[in-house]
Amino acid sequence: MANPLKCDLCSKPATVHLTQIVNNKVHKVDLCEECAQAKGVTDPSGFSLADLLLKASLNPEVTPAGVRCEQCGFTQADFKKHGRFGCPACYETFLGLVTPMLDSMHKGTAHAGKVPQKALARKTLHERLSRLELDLSEAIKAERYEDAARTRDEITKVKDAFGQKPPS
Repeated sequence: MANPLKCDLCSKPATVHLTQIVNNKVHKVDLCEECAQAKGVTDPSGFSLADLLLKASLNPEVTPAGVRCEQCGFTQADFKKHGRFGCPACYETFLGLVTPMLDSMHKGTAHAGKVPQKALARKTLHERLSRLELDLSEAIKAERYEDAARTRDEITKVKDAFGQKPPS
């Protein structure tokens, strides 16, 4: 049996699962019964996912309530009302607010993207061959011919293992 989801606010087992779509982006929140009632989730007219996320992750020491984005003038209240930021600069302005939210929603705060396995293998091969060729060049310059021969042999093995010429 899979591990039960935990409440995003208190880490008790979650029984209420919310999904809100804002500007074609899905936001999910898992809550225990007590937190769901405390946040007014049962009253659709008074519930905002942005409000819940804001309260769950707000650290007043990092992002004081009076802070405004210098480019668009957005405030935390505007984020709460609209469920989104006003411009790209808001992400820097409200970094103290965004980082904990992303940590709780995703595996991390840095977007890694998706890379096709073949492209990743080519990139890894290219990086390894580049390092080996640099090592070979340095060994020759330093007149370490035994090391150079071993490195040359390793380059040959890597190329043979992939059955192709190195990617350019």
